[in-house]
Formats: sequence, C-alpha cells, structure tokens
Amino acid sequence: MTTTDPFAAIADPNRRYLLEQLRRSPKTVNDLAQGLPISRPAVSQHLKALLDCNLVTVANDGTKRVYSVNNTGFNRMNLWLDQFWS
Repeated sequence: MTTTDPFAAIADPNRRYLLEQLRRSPKTVNDLAQGLPISRPAVSQHLKALLDCNLVTVANDGTKRVYSVNNTGFNRMNLWLDQFWS
C-alpha cells in the first residue's frame, strides 16, 4: 500500500532515521543502510514511501542514486502544523 500522506510516512521509526541522516547530508541507499538493522531493499522501500509523499528527492550521480531532503515537502507539513500555533 502506497501512501502520499507525509504524516503516515514519518510514523515509521526507520523512515524518521533516514530523514535524520538525510538532514545532515545527501546519501546513497548503501550509506543509509549502514546505520539500520534492515536490508538495502528494505531501505529502498522506505525511501520510495518518502519519495511518494515528497519528503525526499533523488538525483542520479553517475551510477549512484543520491537521496536528499525535499524542503518543499516539509514546508507543506509546516504550514499545516503552524495553524495550531497561529
């Protein structure tokens, strides 16, 4: 099941870990998988969920796919959250 809801996507602790790592710097799947007790294919599936809800982007660098945080996706979440403090 694919979700485009960013709040549902970040409910998973592995995805939150991936976002925390990507906040520091763009990384490949291999880089990200080193810090998790799950397989590289599982990391790729989590990244796909984050891509589907626009929280990360991916760029090709030669044969590598490099993932990074998508600020625009987070801006949408921030706008929704900010309404509770306005």
